Formats: sequence, structure tokens, C-alpha cells
Amino acid sequence: MPPDLTVALARECTALAAAGSLTRAGVGHGTAKSLQPDVRGDQIRWLQAGQSDACDQYLAIMETLRIALNREFFLGLDEYESHFAFYPPGASYKPHRDRFRDDDSRVISVVVYLNADWLPEHGGALRLHPEGSGTRDILPVAGRIAVFLSADMLHEVLPATRDRLSLTGWFRRRA
Repeated sequence: MPPDLTVALARECTALAAAGSLTRAGVGHGTAKSLQPDVRGDQIRWLQAGQSDACDQYLAIMETLRIALNREFFLGLDEYESHFAFYPPGASYKPHRDRFRDDDSRVISVVVYLNADWLPEHGGALRLHPEGSGTRDILPVAGRIAVFLSADMLHEVLPATRDRLSLTGWFRRRA
């Protein structure tokens, strides 16, 4: 991710949080969606085309990635959805997979980190639980991108000691 774009996206996420323009994230979807702060403690804002120049640049990069993934892996990805994710200090997200049980449209998960000057002692790692191989922690360092299969990768967000910012998104097939 280009450093100047990462900075612009971090500023936008921080400004949205300061303005109270983020909403508490829920778990599940449709009529089963609920707020469970003991399971998921972040606040989000879905991205829309035209929201800002920075968001439009980010969405254009993700469109380029969508085309490349389809070309190389024949995944049939049709669209991309994404939101800012703001975790205040102490917030976490318990182990989960990104594909809903009754909706298999999410195929590839993407997390883009926006945290300048992140140190290991700040915590907030994305902990992956690959089947049969222990765990792997990815620190949320600005510009770092994590990409994985939505249905397969059990993962969680560990608590941090400072605000933790990211863009989380999913390449989807039409349901």
C-alpha cells in the first residue's frame, strides 16, 4: 500500500472516530446480527465509492487485485466490500471465520493496516490459526496487508494498548 495513501486513510479513520461517525460492529448478519462487545469490540464505517479521494484510490487498488486474483486463480470474484475498523485500547475480536454459515459469497479476506509507529508492545496482532500448524501473529504495522481465504482461516484480533486502525474487506462472489 502506498505510504501516502496509508497516511490519508489513517487520518480519515481517526477523523471518523473523533466525529462519532463509526458504529459498533456486530456479529452475524441479517436477523441474526447482534452486538456482543465481549466477542467483538471494534467500531466500523463501510466504504462507499465517492466517499473521499483516499477511499476511491484504495478501492481502485482493490479492483486491480480482484482482477489479478481472478486471472491467476479463476476465483470468479465479482465485487469487493470494505469498512474502516477502529479498535480502541483493550478491544478485541474473538476467534472467528469471515464466511457466514448460510452465505458463501465471501471468498477472500483482506486486512490493510493503518497504524504508524506500531511496536510489538502495543499488542493488537491479527492471530491466525492455520489448521494443523499452531498460530501466527501479524502486527498491524502501517501499510502491511494480510490476505487469506474467508471460509478457511480461523483468526482473531488481540487487544492493543493504543487505538488500532485498519481497513477490512472481502472479495465476494454474487450469492
